[in-house]
Amino acid sequence: MSQTTQRITYATMSADPNLHSELDAAIARVKSTFGKTYPMYINGQAVTASSQFVKTSPVDTRIVMGRFQQGGREHVQQAIAAARAAFPGWSATPWQERVRLLKKLADTIRKHQHELSALMGYEVGKNRLECVGDVVESADLIEYYCDEFVKHDGFVQTMSTLGPNEHNSSVLRPYGVFAVIAPFNFPMALAGGPAGGALVAGNTVVLKPASDTPVTSVRLAECAAEAGLPPGVLNFVTGPGRTAGQEMIDNPGVDGIVFTGSMEVGMKLIRENGARPIPRPLIIEMGGKNPAIITSSADLDKASDGVYRSAFGAQGQKCSACSRIYVSKDVRQKFVDMLVDKTKKIRVGNPLEKDVWMGPVINEGAVKTFEDAVARAKRDGGRILVGGNRLTNEPLNHGYFVEPTLIDGLPKDHPLFNEELFVPITVLGDVATLDEAIDLSNKTEYGLTAGIFSEDDKEIDRFFDRIQAGVTYANRRSGATTGAWPGINPFGGWKASGSTGKGTGGPYYVQQFMREQSRVRIK
Repeated sequence: MSQTTQRITYATMSADPNLHSELDAAIARVKSTFGKTYPMYINGQAVTASSQFVKTSPVDTRIVMGRFQQGGREHVQQAIAAARAAFPGWSATPWQERVRLLKKLADTIRKHQHELSALMGYEVGKNRLECVGDVVESADLIEYYCDEFVKHDGFVQTMSTLGPNEHNSSVLRPYGVFAVIAPFNFPMALAGGPAGGALVAGNTVVLKPASDTPVTSVRLAECAAEAGLPPGVLNFVTGPGRTAGQEMIDNPGVDGIVFTGSMEVGMKLIRENGARPIPRPLIIEMGGKNPAIITSSADLDKASDGVYRSAFGAQGQKCSACSRIYVSKDVRQKFVDMLVDKTKKIRVGNPLEKDVWMGPVINEGAVKTFEDAVARAKRDGGRILVGGNRLTNEPLNHGYFVEPTLIDGLPKDHPLFNEELFVPITVLGDVATLDEAIDLSNKTEYGLTAGIFSEDDKEIDRFFDRIQAGVTYANRRSGATTGAWPGINPFGGWKASGSTGKGTGGPYYVQQFMREQSRVRIK
């Protein structure tokens, strides 16, 4: 098989033919796995439950991708016990050996990247480049956290002394067992990345994927076993959030939690944490309502490219999606005309096809959210400039396909300017000044990402200085508010978008999985 050398990230706008050939072959291979029954993996052993649930594809619900275990509280308890038993040995393993094994995991993910990307296309409905980007990012996140350990010499630092016979040091030590509760939209990167950070730091992990996306995550667990991680170090469970997920939150054997999901659940975790006998670290990302600002000096071709790619990439199912636009009145009509024209040209369909850019939303609930938002907009005087419909023509009627949608004419205090929808809808409002745009952008509980298009350096500096967001972009054609990458753009939110203020894939992330111990030795 030919091997492509092209590196795919979320800023990649096209792929070479070799990559598509490799993906075509991988798609043919993964079809043979459909309908398989998958176990949970606890302490290195395959574990089954008394009942299973079926995972179908949002592309075509007639496709049964697999059957998964309906794990309950007892299975999560077993996984936590296995992780606790494995913790002393894993944390005592020299950090250099943990780095070696985790880098081998990253390489194993890369070895299987085409198969994993094909599975993800069926499982989530993202297009080919989005899927490859997700898989490659998971490997890059793991490797980046390993490199941070090497860079900081295992996070052991010699301190100053008060006397000649004294040796003082600061050592970062792991907590114990981390629960990683992953979302559906980035089933590799937001499972493998946090798990990798926890593991290289010396913690053990219990991983639970979203029930919409168990296929990619079980393959991650299998990659970990293939890379040689010891039994019990990474445990994989599936099951309903109300039982299996709740046990991960309630169990006193869990020393820390990584959660990516809704603000409602994230804030509930934070409130409950303060009432625990021993509060534990929470690394939580809770979404965003991300603005793009288009000033009168903007390159409108660049701006309209950046907005449509950011608003409708991955069907708007990114916490970083551009879901509101503030455009200067001076350039409003020209920008809107360009954006509408480009949005109309988006090809919606089976994302496994190389020329399709936008696939389905994840499930029927997402379709209902989309339809409800469109109905609210129409009821409240909004104009649908493009889109607004569910697609029901054959064969799309077998999946969850909706049109990319741009809404205009709503008052700028309308709820659709503030609520995170997680569907391919963006709303537009005009502004008289940059300061008005920034004030409106900041007028929300979220603070994840934000972007500006301007050819005036002073405007860009004012945007960076005033905007309340953890990830900011100026003039990014490949994505107005999206596209962060490990070691290049740390990704984390302010305000109610995140709990720690430290970004995934950034220089301060892996330290969150450890606590400082000051050591004083007198001879």
